[in-house]
Amino acid sequence: MTRAAVFGAGSWGTAFAQVLADGGASSVTLWARRQEVAQEVRERHTNDDYLPGVELPPAVTGTTDPAEAAEGADLVVLAVPSQSLRDNLGRWAQVVPEDALVVSLMKGIERGTGLRMSQVVEAAGIERDRIVVVSGPNLSKEIAARQPAASVVACTDLAAAERVASTIAPPYFRPYTQTDVVGAEIGGAVKNVIALGVGMAEGLGYGDNTKSSLITRGLAEISRLGEALGGDPATLMGLAGVGDLIATCMSPLSRNHRVGVALGQGRSVEEMVAVPHQTAEGVRSCRSVVDLAAGHGVDMPICQGVTAVVEGHVTPEQLTGALMSRARKHERG
Repeated sequence: MTRAAVFGAGSWGTAFAQVLADGGASSVTLWARRQEVAQEVRERHTNDDYLPGVELPPAVTGTTDPAEAAEGADLVVLAVPSQSLRDNLGRWAQVVPEDALVVSLMKGIERGTGLRMSQVVEAAGIERDRIVVVSGPNLSKEIAARQPAASVVACTDLAAAERVASTIAPPYFRPYTQTDVVGAEIGGAVKNVIALGVGMAEGLGYGDNTKSSLITRGLAEISRLGEALGGDPATLMGLAGVGDLIATCMSPLSRNHRVGVALGQGRSVEEMVAVPHQTAEGVRSCRSVVDLAAGHGVDMPICQGVTAVVEGHVTPEQLTGALMSRARKHERG
């Protein structure tokens, strides 16, 4: 029977712990930064700060001790904000069992280095063929409600991907395996930035034509960057690309979408960042996405514009004008 540890008791980490337990894991230990969260998970099998009203399976327990969480684990799942991963791994890598697979749920590009999350994990001393990426249209509240969903499980070692997929396949969650880690991670990271832009359009009062246009051209930007980094274009036409993009851009459950709407309505980035338990990865990663694209000569005007808004250089209204006044071109991706 599989033993799993999930590092990160936010909404997605908690929902994924449920998926693991429902998929047949004999035990799932959820590591939480705050003692009160770990105690609530352990004693009441709930995490009301992040998933109110959700009762977790009996196999899920909680702790604040990384060593206790990882002891005997076959799978170690990382579900922390992307920009905190390196610091956290500095404390956690030594307790990860040598034969455990390490599963990344994070969607971002590290600031300053331009590294994808699997690359940050590898830099902490975990072998590449033990690092598995899970990415797709997986809004936490819908997963916690056991609504049907699918996702991609990617690893350079297909057998490792299949092993993880076999543990996260309860009746409501369908995993697909592949080896294109680059495509899966780029799709997951960049869609957060595009979702901010789509949210801004909604906040400005624009309708579905505008949002559909942004999503479609945003997909073109994701595809260009993914291909430049060696990803398979087909990956970005699947669950980890267009699937995740649609869910994140259109759902009010998406934090990036909600933050974008607020920015379009005139609220500041500082106001939104201050909201507890509402990390919007697009805000944290937009600059690193743009810098990564620039380093590979990839044109990403939507991501560049969203970054300019987040950094306070332009307003959402000014971004609209800038995008609409760009030189016309032939549509070829």
